[in-house]
Amino acid sequence: MKNRIRVLRAEKKWTQEDLADAIGVSRQTINAIEKEKFDPSLPTAFRIAGLFERTIEEVFQFEESDA
Repeated sequence: MKNRIRVLRAEKKWTQEDLADAIGVSRQTINAIEKEKFDPSLPTAFRIAGLFERTIEEVFQFEESDA
């Protein structure tokens, strides 16, 4: 799933650690989500979107896989 977390985080001058602490996950989790290696749970996606005062659709974009 594509996301804009890195851009939104940079706008606020937050580190991955800052974001992780704010939503209660590890920095490694934020890194994996940003690199699109891991899709967040729905509650985590809502926490991220809420923290940035955006809708989920503004932060995350679902892409169908060609599997």
